[in-house]
Amino acid sequence: MRGGKILAYSAAIYASWSQTASAITLDTTSSSSIKSASSTIAYGMMKYYTGNNTGDTPGNLPDPYYWWEAGAMFGIMVDYWYYTGDTTYNAVVKQALLSQIGTNDDYMPTNQTKTEGNDDQGFWGMAAMTAAEEKFEDPSSDYPGWLALAQAVFNTMAARWDDTTCGGGLRWQIYTFNSGYTYKNSIANGCFFNIAARLARYTGNSTYADWATKTWNWMEGVGLISDDYAVYDGSSDTDNCSTIDHVQFSYNQGIYLFGAAMMYNYTNGSSTWKARTTGLLNGTSIYFKDDVMYEQACENVKTTAGTCDTDQQTFKAFLSRWMAATSKIAPWTAASILPLLTTSAAAAAAQCDGGTDGVTCGEHWTAGSTWDSSYGVGQQMSALSVVQSLLVDSAPELVTNTTGGTSVGNSAAGSGDDSSSVGTLSTITNADRAGAGVLTAVVIAGVLGGVGFMVTGA
Repeated sequence: MRGGKILAYSAAIYASWSQTASAITLDTTSSSSIKSASSTIAYGMMKYYTGNNTGDTPGNLPDPYYWWEAGAMFGIMVDYWYYTGDTTYNAVVKQALLSQIGTNDDYMPTNQTKTEGNDDQGFWGMAAMTAAEEKFEDPSSDYPGWLALAQAVFNTMAARWDDTTCGGGLRWQIYTFNSGYTYKNSIANGCFFNIAARLARYTGNSTYADWATKTWNWMEGVGLISDDYAVYDGSSDTDNCSTIDHVQFSYNQGIYLFGAAMMYNYTNGSSTWKARTTGLLNGTSIYFKDDVMYEQACENVKTTAGTCDTDQQTFKAFLSRWMAATSKIAPWTAASILPLLTTSAAAAAAQCDGGTDGVTCGEHWTAGSTWDSSYGVGQQMSALSVVQSLLVDSAPELVTNTTGGTSVGNSAAGSGDDSSSVGTLSTITNADRAGAGVLTAVVIAGVLGGVGFMVTGA
């Protein structure tokens, strides 16, 4: 049974996790300073993880953090190793990523039955894809490879593509009884697009590229990606997606940016994908104030005291990691991206001066060194992601099957049939609380009622 093998990983996990720290200082020109700051922030984030405590489930975060956020966190911890070379957390990260794969090896674990959405599964699938691209330590032969896990997620999502309404697209939820089932949103489709584009580059298989193109065309056609490359949140199929929720979140912009950059790379510099990458990159400008990244939809909403909810507090982590990765895979973007990451990293580090330890990270990077008294996994994750991204220039290239990749794949993974690369329809679950971070009930009510969406804070 997998359980015994998974638990066996835990013996050495916390062996060297204790450290003392004072207020974080960051010299953005010094790799040793960046690594030191990243180490301090990573330690602060991993203190929230309880999956190795007796009686807890490996891979899960405690309340109020949902399952998707754990997958995102461990993906960023793969990045942490990739950027810094620090192996301190590798055992726990590997344990977590393997403990949640489920009985069908597709990140549909029984502990998430009836509570998992397309975006939730997608974040775990992207974490596995990151592990393959960055050559994170491969699982033993008793487990599927990182590539196979990403392929399984792709196949189960491809089987859920829904042409019955809105001309296609993925629903946010899969079970009809879940709130959000009628919502077709950018993050669910963005996870699918992102994974498809990355699989196309990694494997060279044009089927993945075809699906990435199909998803992009659907997003444009329905109006969720505008003519000027703004990425909007979603639409309801109850009116055949004729009404768009125009709220914009940074992770939606980032997930399509990196996917488009991957397609640019896969197509050896297609002018179409270069234009799309450029447009999406230009569209990130609304997420910067004085060259410092911020979540414009909620950080400055006066009615909520400028506070984003638990999900939204993670979003800058994804925009920063995908901007950094874009600069790697489409190098002509680096001149625009790296200065913004540098100013944002300095501001994020300055916000990491709160709490009883003096290095707890806050949410509002635009507030400088005046800690905003907020704290949590999202705040730590966002700060870690942007600070460690300053090491992107010196990081190894993202590999493929033909450039040193070692991850074992299975094009039929997740299908339940070794002869099919798409597979049969798999059921997902509810995510009122899932990674879309748009407060489903409010969103759906706003779309159905034709009323503009107002972001509410935690």
